[in-house]
Amino acid sequence: MGWSIGRAHIRLRTSKNRKRTRRWRVLLIVSLFALAGWPVIAWTAAQLLIVKSDLNSADAIVVLSGSSTFIERTDWAAKLFREGRAPAIILTNDSLISGWNRVEERNPYFYELAARELRERSVPAQKIQVVPEIATGTYEESLELREYATTHKLKRLLVVTSAYHSRRAFWSMRQACAGSGIEIGIDGPPPGWQTPSPWSWWWHRWGWKVVAGEYAKMLYYWWNY
Repeated sequence: MGWSIGRAHIRLRTSKNRKRTRRWRVLLIVSLFALAGWPVIAWTAAQLLIVKSDLNSADAIVVLSGSSTFIERTDWAAKLFREGRAPAIILTNDSLISGWNRVEERNPYFYELAARELRERSVPAQKIQVVPEIATGTYEESLELREYATTHKLKRLLVVTSAYHSRRAFWSMRQACAGSGIEIGIDGPPPGWQTPSPWSWWWHRWGWKVVAGEYAKMLYYWWNY
Protein backbone atom coordinates (compact mmCIF):
# COMPACT_ATOMS: atom_id res chain seq x y z
CA MET A 1 0.00 0.00 0.00
CA GLY A 2 2.75 2.44 1.00
CA TRP A 3 4.70 1.44 -2.11
CA SER A 4 1.72 2.23 -4.37
CA ILE A 5 1.22 5.62 -2.72
CA GLY A 6 4.91 6.39 -3.16
CA ARG A 7 4.81 5.56 -6.87
CA ALA A 8 1.66 7.67 -7.34
CA HIS A 9 3.37 10.57 -5.61
CA ILE A 10 6.41 10.22 -7.86
CA ARG A 11 4.21 10.10 -10.97
CA LEU A 12 2.31 13.21 -9.83
CA ARG A 13 5.52 15.09 -9.15
CA THR A 14 6.95 14.01 -12.51
CA SER A 15 3.78 15.16 -14.27
CA LYS A 16 3.97 18.58 -12.57
CA ASN A 17 7.63 18.92 -13.52
CA ARG A 18 6.82 18.11 -17.14
CA LYS A 19 4.00 20.68 -17.19
CA ARG A 20 6.28 23.25 -15.62
CA THR A 21 8.97 22.50 -18.20
CA ARG A 22 6.47 22.80 -21.06
CA ARG A 23 5.24 26.14 -19.71
CA TRP A 24 8.78 27.51 -19.51
CA ARG A 25 9.46 26.23 -23.02
CA VAL A 26 6.34 27.95 -24.39
CA LEU A 27 7.23 31.15 -22.53
CA LEU A 28 10.77 31.03 -23.94
CA ILE A 29 9.51 30.48 -27.49
CA VAL A 30 6.99 33.34 -27.20
CA SER A 31 9.68 35.62 -25.76
CA LEU A 32 12.07 34.77 -28.58
CA PHE A 33 9.40 35.44 -31.21
CA ALA A 34 8.51 38.75 -29.51
CA LEU A 35 12.17 39.72 -29.34
CA ALA A 36 12.71 38.85 -33.00
CA GLY A 37 9.56 40.69 -34.05
CA TRP A 38 10.05 43.78 -31.89
CA PRO A 39 12.01 45.79 -34.52
CA VAL A 40 9.14 45.31 -36.96
CA ILE A 41 6.57 46.23 -34.31
CA ALA A 42 8.57 49.34 -33.35
CA TRP A 43 8.99 50.35 -37.00
CA THR A 44 5.25 49.93 -37.61
CA ALA A 45 4.39 52.00 -34.54
CA ALA A 46 6.64 54.81 -35.78
CA GLN A 47 5.31 54.69 -39.34
CA LEU A 48 1.69 54.88 -38.18
CA LEU A 49 2.41 58.33 -36.73
CA ILE A 50 3.53 59.72 -40.09
CA VAL A 51 0.91 61.18 -42.42
CA LYS A 52 1.02 63.43 -45.46
CA SER A 53 -1.85 65.20 -47.15
CA ASP A 54 -0.54 67.15 -50.07
CA LEU A 55 -1.66 70.51 -51.41
CA ASN A 56 -0.11 71.40 -54.75
CA SER A 57 -0.61 75.06 -53.97
CA ALA A 58 -1.56 76.88 -50.79
CA ASP A 59 -2.11 80.41 -49.57
CA ALA A 60 0.60 79.91 -46.96
CA ILE A 61 2.99 77.35 -45.54
CA VAL A 62 2.64 77.01 -41.76
CA VAL A 63 5.59 75.90 -39.63
CA LEU A 64 4.48 74.63 -36.23
CA SER A 65 6.63 75.42 -33.21
CA GLY A 66 9.11 72.85 -31.95
CA SER A 67 12.30 73.93 -30.22
CA SER A 68 14.07 70.58 -30.63
CA THR A 69 13.19 70.17 -34.31
CA PHE A 70 12.83 73.72 -35.65
CA ILE A 71 15.78 73.37 -38.02
CA GLU A 72 14.39 70.38 -39.94
CA ARG A 73 10.95 72.00 -40.06
CA THR A 74 12.20 75.34 -41.38
CA ASP A 75 14.51 73.62 -43.85
CA TRP A 76 11.55 71.68 -45.28
CA ALA A 77 9.30 74.74 -45.33
CA ALA A 78 11.95 76.72 -47.22
CA LYS A 79 12.23 73.88 -49.73
CA LEU A 80 8.46 73.98 -50.33
CA PHE A 81 8.59 77.76 -50.65
CA ARG A 82 11.35 77.59 -53.27
CA GLU A 83 9.23 75.09 -55.17
CA GLY A 84 6.50 77.72 -55.37
CA ARG A 85 4.01 75.84 -53.22
CA ALA A 86 2.89 79.00 -51.40
CA PRO A 87 3.73 82.73 -51.47
CA ALA A 88 4.36 83.08 -47.71
CA ILE A 89 5.45 81.19 -44.60
CA ILE A 90 3.71 81.55 -41.25
CA LEU A 91 5.46 80.77 -37.96
CA THR A 92 3.69 80.11 -34.68
CA ASN A 93 5.00 81.34 -31.34
CA ASP A 94 5.24 79.00 -28.35
CA SER A 95 7.12 81.68 -26.36
CA LEU A 96 10.10 79.41 -25.68
CA ILE A 97 13.51 81.05 -25.57
CA SER A 98 16.82 79.62 -26.74
CA GLY A 99 20.30 79.88 -25.30
CA TRP A 100 22.32 83.06 -24.91
CA ASN A 101 23.30 84.83 -28.11
CA ARG A 102 26.54 86.74 -27.64
CA VAL A 103 26.03 88.96 -30.67
CA GLU A 104 22.52 90.05 -29.69
CA GLU A 105 23.29 89.79 -25.96
CA ARG A 106 19.96 88.16 -25.21
CA ASN A 107 18.10 84.84 -25.42
CA PRO A 108 16.21 84.84 -28.74
CA TYR A 109 12.83 83.19 -29.05
CA PHE A 110 12.79 79.99 -31.07
CA TYR A 111 10.40 81.53 -33.60
CA GLU A 112 13.08 84.18 -34.18
CA LEU A 113 15.65 81.45 -34.79
CA ALA A 114 13.19 79.77 -37.15
CA ALA A 115 12.77 83.02 -39.09
CA ARG A 116 16.56 83.33 -39.29
CA GLU A 117 16.86 79.80 -40.65
CA LEU A 118 14.26 80.61 -43.31
CA ARG A 119 16.10 83.77 -44.39
CA GLU A 120 19.35 81.81 -44.63
CA ARG A 121 17.51 79.41 -46.95
CA SER A 122 16.53 82.16 -49.39
CA VAL A 123 13.10 83.02 -48.02
CA PRO A 124 12.68 86.84 -48.15
CA ALA A 125 12.00 88.44 -44.77
CA GLN A 126 8.81 90.08 -46.05
CA LYS A 127 7.44 86.65 -46.89
CA ILE A 128 7.74 85.44 -43.29
CA GLN A 129 4.82 86.08 -40.94
CA VAL A 130 4.41 85.30 -37.25
CA VAL A 131 1.15 84.56 -35.46
CA PRO A 132 1.36 87.06 -32.57
CA GLU A 133 -0.68 85.09 -30.04
CA ILE A 134 1.20 82.64 -27.84
CA ALA A 135 0.23 78.98 -28.18
CA THR A 136 1.30 76.43 -25.58
CA GLY A 137 0.28 73.26 -27.42
CA THR A 138 -0.61 71.87 -30.82
CA TYR A 139 -4.36 72.28 -30.41
CA GLU A 140 -3.93 75.86 -29.18
CA GLU A 141 -1.69 76.52 -32.20
CA SER A 142 -4.43 75.17 -34.45
CA LEU A 143 -7.03 77.49 -32.95
CA GLU A 144 -4.73 80.50 -33.30
CA LEU A 145 -3.98 79.55 -36.89
CA ARG A 146 -7.66 79.29 -37.70
CA GLU A 147 -8.20 82.79 -36.32
CA TYR A 148 -5.17 84.15 -38.17
CA ALA A 149 -6.18 82.52 -41.45
CA THR A 150 -9.75 83.79 -41.14
CA THR A 151 -8.56 87.34 -40.43
CA HIS A 152 -6.15 87.29 -43.39
CA LYS A 153 -8.58 85.47 -45.71
CA LEU A 154 -6.36 82.41 -46.14
CA LYS A 155 -8.25 79.37 -47.38
CA ARG A 156 -5.52 76.79 -48.02
CA LEU A 157 -2.80 76.06 -45.46
CA LEU A 158 0.07 73.62 -45.94
CA VAL A 159 1.28 72.67 -42.46
CA VAL A 160 4.90 71.62 -41.93
CA THR A 161 5.94 69.70 -38.84
CA SER A 162 8.16 66.78 -37.84
CA ALA A 163 7.25 63.30 -39.04
CA TYR A 164 6.10 61.75 -35.76
CA HIS A 165 4.09 64.85 -34.88
CA SER A 166 2.25 64.90 -38.20
CA ARG A 167 -0.76 62.70 -37.37
CA ARG A 168 -1.68 64.61 -34.20
CA ALA A 169 -1.00 67.97 -35.88
CA PHE A 170 -3.16 67.08 -38.88
CA TRP A 171 -5.98 65.90 -36.62
CA SER A 172 -5.74 69.04 -34.48
CA MET A 173 -5.78 71.39 -37.46
CA ARG A 174 -8.75 69.67 -39.04
CA GLN A 175 -10.65 69.69 -35.75
CA ALA A 176 -9.92 73.37 -35.15
CA CYS A 177 -10.75 74.40 -38.72
CA ALA A 178 -13.89 72.29 -39.11
CA GLY A 179 -16.67 74.38 -40.63
CA SER A 180 -14.38 77.30 -41.43
CA GLY A 181 -13.88 76.47 -45.11
CA ILE A 182 -10.11 76.32 -44.58
CA GLU A 183 -8.43 73.42 -46.39
CA ILE A 184 -5.53 71.76 -44.59
CA GLY A 185 -2.59 69.88 -46.04
CA ILE A 186 0.36 68.50 -44.12
CA ASP A 187 3.93 67.73 -45.07
CA GLY A 188 7.29 67.50 -43.40
CA PRO A 189 10.80 66.11 -43.46
CA PRO A 190 11.31 62.36 -43.21
CA PRO A 191 12.59 61.14 -39.83
CA GLY A 192 16.28 60.63 -39.30
CA TRP A 193 17.62 64.17 -38.99
CA GLN A 194 16.45 65.78 -35.75
CA THR A 195 14.19 62.83 -35.02
CA PRO A 196 15.34 59.18 -34.87
CA SER A 197 14.85 56.60 -37.60
CA PRO A 198 11.75 54.37 -37.43
CA TRP A 199 14.09 51.40 -37.17
CA SER A 200 16.10 52.66 -34.21
CA TRP A 201 13.94 55.11 -32.20
CA TRP A 202 13.59 52.61 -29.34
CA TRP A 203 17.34 52.63 -28.77
CA HIS A 204 17.21 56.22 -27.58
CA ARG A 205 15.51 58.07 -24.75
CA TRP A 206 14.59 60.83 -27.20
CA GLY A 207 12.95 58.22 -29.41
CA TRP A 208 10.67 57.04 -26.63
CA LYS A 209 9.59 60.64 -26.08
CA VAL A 210 8.79 61.45 -29.71
CA VAL A 211 7.29 58.07 -30.70
CA ALA A 212 5.89 56.28 -27.63
CA GLY A 213 5.09 59.61 -25.98
CA GLU A 214 3.21 60.74 -29.06
CA TYR A 215 0.69 57.93 -28.64
CA ALA A 216 -0.04 59.11 -25.09
CA LYS A 217 -0.54 62.66 -26.37
CA MET A 218 -2.90 61.49 -29.12
CA LEU A 219 -5.05 59.64 -26.61
CA TYR A 220 -5.21 62.78 -24.49
CA TYR A 221 -6.19 64.89 -27.50
CA TRP A 222 -8.87 62.49 -28.73
CA TRP A 223 -10.35 62.32 -25.24
CA ASN A 224 -10.33 66.07 -24.53
CA TYR A 225 -10.86 67.70 -27.92
